[in-house]
Amino acid sequence: METRIIEPKNTDSMLMPDNDNWITQLAEKGKKGNNASLERLVDHFYGAIFRMVYYRIPSRMDAEDLTQDIFRQMIKSLPNLKDPDKLKPWLFRLALNRIRDFYRKKSILSFFGSTIEIDADAQATEDSHHDPLKNLMQKELQTQFWQFSKGLPRWEREVFILRFMDNLDLTDIAQVLKKNVNTIKTHLYRAVKKFRNNAELHALLKGDEP
Repeated sequence: METRIIEPKNTDSMLMPDNDNWITQLAEKGKKGNNASLERLVDHFYGAIFRMVYYRIPSRMDAEDLTQDIFRQMIKSLPNLKDPDKLKPWLFRLALNRIRDFYRKKSILSFFGSTIEIDADAQATEDSHHDPLKNLMQKELQTQFWQFSKGLPRWEREVFILRFMDNLDLTDIAQVLKKNVNTIKTHLYRAVKKFRNNAELHALLKGDEP
């Protein structure tokens, strides 16, 4: 992939408003080529999109490069967005498609791949002073989470991940996946039911001994 040309100027979302009207206004200006608005959109969504990619592509280098590609594509395609108020689900759908393309190019049949390994960098935290035991439990939880998600049918898996790892609401998920909300609810219900029946994940979430 190309050298990164887009970098978020402000990764602290607490310093930026998070409401639909504000995002819609930026999207409308960005459609007209307003660079300042485009930069603020990148600032606002960069962290969420990077996490989305990183969850699915556990290589920091690949995730960073792909995130850059997604925002390049956002800037290129934004003038064609008919409804600026739907920027968020549109952007997440764009990201999801780019992730699928990434795996297609690597000739991986499954969306998450058949043998994903979590690399050491993907598990590391930026703060080296964090509790080592806590970090170890987080690594184990993520590994168990991915093992669980790989066993779900495709739509249950995608809805479950978008809801609980990407923190999208049901309406946004329906728009990202181009399905109605009731269908999304059904897939989510089935996935959550299976999650609740997974004893290992419940033990980790409660901090119990394995």
